[in-house]
Amino acid sequence: MAGKETKTTLHGYWRSSCSWRVRIALAYKQIPYEYVAVNLLKGEQVGEDFAAVNPNRRVPTLEIDGHVLHQSGAILEYIEETRKANPLLPADAFARAQVRNLCGIIGCDIQPIQNLAVMKRAAANYPEADQLAARMAWSKEWIERGFDALETELRKTAGKYCIGDSISLADLYLEPQVYNANRFKVDMAKYPTISRIVEALAEHPAFYAAHPSQQPDATE
Repeated sequence: MAGKETKTTLHGYWRSSCSWRVRIALAYKQIPYEYVAVNLLKGEQVGEDFAAVNPNRRVPTLEIDGHVLHQSGAILEYIEETRKANPLLPADAFARAQVRNLCGIIGCDIQPIQNLAVMKRAAANYPEADQLAARMAWSKEWIERGFDALETELRKTAGKYCIGDSISLADLYLEPQVYNANRFKVDMAKYPTISRIVEALAEHPAFYAAHPSQQPDATE
Protein backbone atom coordinates (compact mmCIF):
# COMPACT_ATOMS: atom_id res chain seq x y z
CA MET A 1 0.00 0.00 0.00
CA ALA A 2 1.23 3.50 -0.79
CA GLY A 3 2.67 5.43 2.13
CA LYS A 4 0.33 8.38 2.12
CA GLU A 5 2.08 10.09 5.03
CA THR A 6 5.37 10.71 3.18
CA LYS A 7 6.06 13.77 1.08
CA THR A 8 6.17 13.40 -2.70
CA THR A 9 8.88 15.40 -4.48
CA LEU A 10 9.42 15.71 -8.22
CA HIS A 11 12.82 16.79 -9.51
CA GLY A 12 12.32 17.97 -13.08
CA TYR A 13 12.73 20.60 -15.74
CA TRP A 14 9.83 22.61 -17.11
CA ARG A 15 10.35 21.62 -20.76
CA SER A 16 11.54 18.05 -20.24
CA SER A 17 9.16 15.63 -21.96
CA CYS A 18 9.84 12.92 -19.40
CA SER A 19 9.23 15.29 -16.47
CA TRP A 20 6.07 16.51 -18.14
CA ARG A 21 4.63 12.99 -18.40
CA VAL A 22 5.07 12.55 -14.67
CA ARG A 23 3.53 15.95 -13.89
CA ILE A 24 0.42 14.97 -15.85
CA ALA A 25 0.13 11.69 -13.97
CA LEU A 26 0.49 13.39 -10.60
CA ALA A 27 -2.15 15.95 -11.54
CA TYR A 28 -4.48 13.36 -13.07
CA LYS A 29 -4.21 11.13 -10.02
CA GLN A 30 -4.53 14.19 -7.74
CA ILE A 31 -1.28 13.48 -5.89
CA PRO A 32 0.10 16.59 -4.14
CA TYR A 33 3.82 17.08 -4.60
CA GLU A 34 6.70 19.46 -4.12
CA TYR A 35 8.53 20.54 -7.26
CA VAL A 36 12.33 20.93 -7.35
CA ALA A 37 13.57 22.50 -10.58
CA VAL A 38 16.72 21.12 -12.23
CA ASN A 39 18.02 23.52 -14.90
CA LEU A 40 19.24 21.38 -17.79
CA LEU A 41 20.61 24.34 -19.73
CA LYS A 42 22.85 25.25 -16.79
CA GLY A 43 23.97 21.62 -16.44
CA GLU A 44 22.56 21.19 -12.95
CA GLN A 45 21.67 17.59 -13.80
CA VAL A 46 25.32 16.60 -14.19
CA GLY A 47 26.51 18.17 -10.92
CA GLU A 48 27.43 16.12 -7.90
CA ASP A 49 24.51 17.43 -5.85
CA PHE A 50 21.96 16.01 -8.27
CA ALA A 51 24.03 12.85 -8.86
CA ALA A 52 23.43 12.06 -5.20
CA VAL A 53 19.70 12.06 -6.01
CA ASN A 54 19.94 10.36 -9.42
CA PRO A 55 23.23 8.67 -10.37
CA ASN A 56 22.11 8.66 -14.02
CA ARG A 57 22.03 12.49 -13.93
CA ARG A 58 18.75 12.77 -15.80
CA VAL A 59 15.29 14.10 -15.05
CA PRO A 60 12.79 13.27 -13.78
CA THR A 61 13.36 11.82 -10.34
CA LEU A 62 10.37 11.20 -8.10
CA GLU A 63 10.56 10.70 -4.36
CA ILE A 64 7.36 8.96 -3.31
CA ASP A 65 6.25 6.62 -0.51
CA GLY A 66 9.80 6.60 0.86
CA HIS A 67 11.20 5.43 -2.50
CA VAL A 68 13.25 7.19 -5.18
CA LEU A 69 12.38 6.44 -8.83
CA HIS A 70 14.14 7.81 -11.90
CA GLN A 71 12.87 6.62 -15.28
CA SER A 72 9.57 8.19 -16.32
CA GLY A 73 8.13 4.86 -17.51
CA ALA A 74 8.87 3.17 -14.20
CA ILE A 75 7.48 6.18 -12.32
CA LEU A 76 4.25 6.13 -14.29
CA GLU A 77 3.78 2.38 -13.82
CA TYR A 78 4.40 2.73 -10.07
CA ILE A 79 1.90 5.55 -9.75
CA GLU A 80 -0.65 3.53 -11.72
CA GLU A 81 -0.14 0.41 -9.60
CA THR A 82 -0.30 2.20 -6.24
CA ARG A 83 -3.02 4.76 -6.96
CA LYS A 84 -6.05 2.99 -8.39
CA ALA A 85 -8.25 6.08 -8.77
CA ASN A 86 -8.38 7.60 -12.25
CA PRO A 87 -6.75 4.63 -14.00
CA LEU A 88 -4.32 5.25 -16.86
CA LEU A 89 -4.28 1.67 -18.16
CA PRO A 90 -7.36 -0.12 -19.54
CA ALA A 91 -8.72 -3.28 -17.91
CA ASP A 92 -8.45 -5.23 -21.17
CA ALA A 93 -5.06 -6.91 -21.75
CA PHE A 94 -4.91 -6.14 -25.48
CA ALA A 95 -5.88 -2.52 -24.91
CA ARG A 96 -3.07 -2.25 -22.32
CA ALA A 97 -0.67 -3.65 -24.92
CA GLN A 98 -1.88 -1.02 -27.39
CA VAL A 99 -1.20 1.71 -24.83
CA ARG A 100 2.31 0.42 -24.25
CA ASN A 101 2.92 0.17 -28.00
CA LEU A 102 2.07 3.85 -28.44
CA CYS A 103 4.19 4.78 -25.42
CA GLY A 104 7.08 2.84 -26.92
CA ILE A 105 6.88 4.60 -30.28
CA ILE A 106 7.16 7.95 -28.52
CA GLY A 107 9.28 7.10 -25.50
CA CYS A 108 11.76 4.78 -27.24
CA ASP A 109 11.74 5.66 -30.96
CA ILE A 110 11.14 9.44 -31.05
CA GLN A 111 11.91 11.36 -27.88
CA PRO A 112 15.36 9.98 -26.99
CA ILE A 113 16.72 10.78 -30.47
CA GLN A 114 15.84 14.47 -30.15
CA ASN A 115 16.72 15.21 -26.55
CA LEU A 116 19.25 17.89 -25.73
CA ALA A 117 22.38 15.72 -25.38
CA VAL A 118 21.71 13.77 -28.57
CA MET A 119 20.98 16.91 -30.58
CA LYS A 120 24.25 18.46 -29.49
CA ARG A 121 26.21 15.33 -30.40
CA ALA A 122 24.46 15.04 -33.78
CA ALA A 123 25.48 18.61 -34.68
CA ALA A 124 28.94 18.55 -33.12
CA ASN A 125 30.84 18.22 -36.42
CA TYR A 126 29.10 21.19 -38.03
CA PRO A 127 30.60 24.69 -37.90
CA GLU A 128 29.37 26.47 -34.80
CA ALA A 129 27.28 28.88 -36.86
CA ASP A 130 25.41 25.94 -38.42
CA GLN A 131 24.86 23.82 -35.33
CA LEU A 132 21.47 25.24 -34.36
CA ALA A 133 20.05 24.60 -37.83
CA ALA A 134 21.56 21.11 -37.81
CA ARG A 135 19.93 20.32 -34.47
CA MET A 136 16.59 21.57 -35.73
CA ALA A 137 16.81 19.48 -38.91
CA TRP A 138 17.87 16.37 -37.00
CA SER A 139 14.99 16.60 -34.56
CA LYS A 140 12.41 17.41 -37.24
CA GLU A 141 13.48 14.39 -39.29
CA TRP A 142 13.14 11.91 -36.44
CA ILE A 143 9.89 13.33 -35.11
CA GLU A 144 8.32 13.14 -38.57
CA ARG A 145 9.50 9.56 -39.03
CA GLY A 146 7.95 8.60 -35.71
CA PHE A 147 4.77 10.55 -36.27
CA ASP A 148 4.23 8.84 -39.64
CA ALA A 149 4.01 5.53 -37.77
CA LEU A 150 2.14 6.97 -34.80
CA GLU A 151 -0.56 8.55 -36.95
CA THR A 152 -1.16 5.21 -38.65
CA GLU A 153 -1.44 3.40 -35.32
CA LEU A 154 -3.75 6.01 -33.83
CA ARG A 155 -6.17 5.74 -36.73
CA LYS A 156 -6.79 2.18 -35.49
CA THR A 157 -7.06 2.90 -31.76
CA ALA A 158 -8.20 6.47 -31.18
CA GLY A 159 -11.53 7.80 -30.05
CA LYS A 160 -11.45 11.12 -28.29
CA TYR A 161 -8.02 10.12 -26.94
CA CYS A 162 -5.27 7.72 -27.99
CA ILE A 163 -7.16 4.60 -26.91
CA GLY A 164 -10.88 5.11 -27.25
CA ASP A 165 -12.49 7.78 -25.11
CA SER A 166 -10.51 7.31 -21.89
CA ILE A 167 -7.21 9.00 -21.06
CA SER A 168 -4.31 6.55 -20.83
CA LEU A 169 -0.56 6.59 -20.40
CA ALA A 170 -0.27 7.00 -24.17
CA ASP A 171 -1.84 10.45 -23.93
CA LEU A 172 0.70 11.43 -21.28
CA TYR A 173 3.46 10.60 -23.76
CA LEU A 174 1.74 12.23 -26.72
CA GLU A 175 1.16 15.81 -25.57
CA PRO A 176 4.81 16.60 -24.69
CA GLN A 177 6.00 15.12 -27.97
CA VAL A 178 3.62 17.30 -29.99
CA TYR A 179 4.89 20.32 -28.08
CA ASN A 180 8.40 19.38 -29.21
CA ALA A 181 7.19 18.82 -32.75
CA ASN A 182 5.88 22.37 -32.84
CA ARG A 183 9.21 23.66 -31.48
CA PHE A 184 11.02 21.93 -34.33
CA LYS A 185 8.62 23.19 -37.01
CA VAL A 186 6.96 19.90 -37.87
CA ASP A 187 3.93 20.43 -40.11
CA MET A 188 1.19 19.04 -37.88
CA ALA A 189 -1.38 19.31 -40.68
CA LYS A 190 0.08 16.01 -41.89
CA TYR A 191 -1.05 14.36 -38.66
CA PRO A 192 -4.76 15.11 -38.18
CA THR A 193 -5.44 12.33 -35.68
CA ILE A 194 -2.53 13.33 -33.47
CA SER A 195 -3.57 16.97 -33.67
CA ARG A 196 -7.20 16.24 -32.81
CA ILE A 197 -6.26 14.20 -29.74
CA VAL A 198 -3.89 16.86 -28.41
CA GLU A 199 -6.57 19.53 -28.83
CA ALA A 200 -8.89 17.41 -26.67
CA LEU A 201 -6.19 16.83 -24.06
CA ALA A 202 -5.51 20.55 -23.75
CA GLU A 203 -9.02 21.00 -22.35
CA HIS A 204 -8.40 18.66 -19.41
CA PRO A 205 -7.40 20.38 -16.12
CA ALA A 206 -4.59 17.92 -15.36
CA PHE A 207 -2.95 18.52 -18.72
CA TYR A 208 -3.28 22.28 -18.30
CA ALA A 209 -1.73 22.17 -14.82
CA ALA A 210 1.21 20.09 -16.09
CA HIS A 211 1.92 22.27 -19.13
CA PRO A 212 5.42 23.81 -19.23
CA SER A 213 3.97 27.33 -19.21
CA GLN A 214 2.49 26.65 -15.76
CA GLN A 215 5.75 25.53 -14.13
CA PRO A 216 7.64 27.78 -11.71
CA ASP A 217 10.92 27.38 -13.63
CA ALA A 218 9.43 28.23 -17.04
CA THR A 219 11.51 30.83 -18.86
CA GLU A 220 9.25 31.64 -21.81
